[in-house]
Amino acid sequence: MQATLVIRAMEPAEEAEVCGLIARVFRGSVAPLYSEQGVDEFLNYVRPGSIPVRLKRNHFVLVAVQGERIVGVAEVRDEHHISLLFVDADFQKRGIGRALVRQALESARATRDDLPAVTVNSSPNAVSFYRRLGFEPSGPEQTIDGLSFVPMIQRSPEGNGPGIA
Repeated sequence: MQATLVIRAMEPAEEAEVCGLIARVFRGSVAPLYSEQGVDEFLNYVRPGSIPVRLKRNHFVLVAVQGERIVGVAEVRDEHHISLLFVDADFQKRGIGRALVRQALESARATRDDLPAVTVNSSPNAVSFYRRLGFEPSGPEQTIDGLSFVPMIQRSPEGNGPGIA
């Protein structure tokens, strides 16, 4: 029997596990698309010690936990920008990423009910995933500091706040 998936706020003691998960998944699926500069830039962003600094400013982090194991993570900036979304390779294609985004949007709307849109700078290999969640490209693929991404947006339908079907 499989343990129930729980999505909740990251606890301070989980930072090292969260950073490890992000780095592991990044190295396996995203890093091959980037230059050495881009890989270094990203890994610096997710180094242990960086998340608490962002949490004190304008970010929140959600984790997806199955049993005792963290299997996914989403980080949101300013209640409207998904800055990180990673799911352990062994748990992908099970709806965990979708569930994390759905909970992130609900959490953002709880803080800001007039949320007009949500944005993400999608890695090129995740564009189709975000399209399935209702995001559309808002500009061409870009590369900044060695990191390639497609800016994407999900606008609120009729002012109700962005949502995931």
